[in-house]
Amino acid sequence: MPKPIRIAIIGNALPRRCGIATFTTDLHDALRAASPDLEVGIVAMTDRGQEYDYPDIVRLEIREAMVDDYVRAADALNSGDFDLVCVQHEFGIFGGEAGAHLLLLLKRLRIPVVTTLHTVLTDPSDQQRRVLTQVVDISSRVVVMAEMGRRLLRTIYSIPDEKIAVIPHGIPATDFQEPDGFKRKLGFVGQSVILTFGLLSPNKGLETVIDAMPSILAHQPDATYVILGATHPHLLRTEGERYREQLMERARGLGVADRVVFANRFVDHPTLVDHIAMSDVYVTPYLDAAQMTSGTLAFSFGMGKAVVSTPYWHARELLADGRGALVPFNDPQAMGKAIAGLLTDHDARNAMRRRAFECGRDMVWSRVGQRYAALFAQVRREQRPREAMPHGRPSLPFPTLPAVNLHYFLRMCDDTGLYQHAVRGVPDRSHGYCVDDNARALLLACALAGEKEEVPDLTVSRFTAFIQHAWNPDTRHFRNFMGFNREWLEARGSQDSHGRTLWALGECARCDADPDRQAWARDLFRLALPTVDGFMATRAQTFTLLGLDGYCAAQPRDRDAARMRDRLAARLVTLFKSNATQDWCWFEDGLSYDNARLSQALILAGRATGSQEMTDAGLRSLRWLAEVQTAPSGFFRPVGSQSFGDLRVPPRLFDQQPLEAAAMVAACAAAFQVEKDPFWWQEATRAFAWFHGENDQGMPMADEIGACRDGLCADGLNENRGGESVLSYLLAITDMRRMSAARTVSLAQTPTVQALRA
Repeated sequence: MPKPIRIAIIGNALPRRCGIATFTTDLHDALRAASPDLEVGIVAMTDRGQEYDYPDIVRLEIREAMVDDYVRAADALNSGDFDLVCVQHEFGIFGGEAGAHLLLLLKRLRIPVVTTLHTVLTDPSDQQRRVLTQVVDISSRVVVMAEMGRRLLRTIYSIPDEKIAVIPHGIPATDFQEPDGFKRKLGFVGQSVILTFGLLSPNKGLETVIDAMPSILAHQPDATYVILGATHPHLLRTEGERYREQLMERARGLGVADRVVFANRFVDHPTLVDHIAMSDVYVTPYLDAAQMTSGTLAFSFGMGKAVVSTPYWHARELLADGRGALVPFNDPQAMGKAIAGLLTDHDARNAMRRRAFECGRDMVWSRVGQRYAALFAQVRREQRPREAMPHGRPSLPFPTLPAVNLHYFLRMCDDTGLYQHAVRGVPDRSHGYCVDDNARALLLACALAGEKEEVPDLTVSRFTAFIQHAWNPDTRHFRNFMGFNREWLEARGSQDSHGRTLWALGECARCDADPDRQAWARDLFRLALPTVDGFMATRAQTFTLLGLDGYCAAQPRDRDAARMRDRLAARLVTLFKSNATQDWCWFEDGLSYDNARLSQALILAGRATGSQEMTDAGLRSLRWLAEVQTAPSGFFRPVGSQSFGDLRVPPRLFDQQPLEAAAMVAACAAAFQVEKDPFWWQEATRAFAWFHGENDQGMPMADEIGACRDGLCADGLNENRGGESVLSYLLAITDMRRMSAARTVSLAQTPTVQALRA
């Protein structure tokens, strides 16, 4: 017996009350009926704060705001023998900015994807365009329900025609029925019934029909307008029934309250069919021309109703050639004339009904299900299962490394130093300055010393002056935070900020272009180093160890500094030995910030002292960290700040910070110095690609002027671009460039290359 083909539909599902929930459930049933070889299940999207008693056809549930749910769903689909996923896409049902959380799932899938687009925007925001473009790129086919959708995808989104399929919105199969019997059943005998159904919300344009009722009643006194449907749940949660009450008050003000019936309920399928069947005219008065699809329109049209509609896209296409009547938007006079004309002209109304009913036979769910099943079969024939990005081994996403652009960095500096924070791209004076960031800025200046893009000397002198001023000889500590008024906010900073400052001083002592600054850095380093002996913070010791790498290279005869390097490195080795297991190769019980710097410091210390034990611990921990920070799809996923302090659990995804990507690049560059394994170049490349969009949101963190966003969050990007972030990006570029040069030399020295040259 052949194995059934397993299809997963991702979308809203009943009993959630919305059109996409109805569509998803109907599509499920239609596919099951289309072929006995299909096994179909639903992955249901659940809106924030809600719970639903889903039926057994729902195999998985994703809470729209819960990032981990998307990841778990992808893993379940990949491991559950599913053959294809069909996504019902609407921006509002997925979490994240413009529904970006959906990408967390789709990028992990190893099976083909077909996406039905329920909305195609003509003027998308930048984020909406980015998300939709990535959804389409991942999908083998995209389905739209009208030809207008195909045209928009081609012209606005540049999607090739062969990737687009047009399959109409499904409708139930019913006979051509006269309304009188259903009017008796529902209590509307002797009335001419105008009907609108669907969830109430202001974009439906119901005011237009209510305003038209006086003119309709003037021609057809027995006319009744039935508004069938509950208020949209999202509107109900935020505003209650205020919108419905406004409509009722509007009807009272026009004197037609007794001829406008509000049926405030979400009806089941049989009840809905009865209400449509009893109507003489169905109305869709939407206010937005860009309405791509309307399930209510398709439903009523397919049942052979005379439809009056505003000319939104779906209506223009469906009601052409006399299959319905189109009236201008928000025009009660034209609306009233069209409805009254159909109510008073039985022959014209019935002729319109017949044309609509006959056209609708191609839209019944049985045929729609067959067309989807045929499309799925075609996709499976054409395409092998999608492969996730090779684990941890992407190629560089640009032909050459980007240049160091200091434009934004210099914008963040003034005559005091580097601003700590920014509001978007504007320096934020309210948070002043910190020695942490000015020390990092000095690190950048040292890394670029002698380069074409070097930091201006006057600017470097401001960083060094800030660090000198931060030194408090009374406490033997560096201060950290300074207000915009140049007043220190503390007598001593944190252990971490002290260690970072020593790191910058050590590098300045080694490679600053100015001999006087080198001498200043050596002197201040010697003054501040003994304070570290009393530090307990692991990262403060790590940053100091990184500073000692530079200082000891510049002052090889300073025995006190060498002994301090040995002590700090030995502490890290001891931490590693006491915490590392086969499955947890790390220095601490949990992962935190600047993680890769611990490995980097040990690798550099081992290289400088010749200690294989230090080097091995650094390399082993870094390899493990690289594995932990690799997403299933192969891109770099740094430990999110929400994980800081968690003990030995898979890291949480967000918020991801540029600091971690820069640390990983630098640590891999250090590893490459001691072993020329291509693995380290690949890992550094992957971490650097995170800045350029190879990440969980598929969004670039950095831009062409050298700015970098502060974080990658569950709902998109943190658009602020503070000092730490821009320095992380620029330092990552310098590390990549140095590593690239070392790699070129290494490749040139291989026997194969030497033989070719010979």
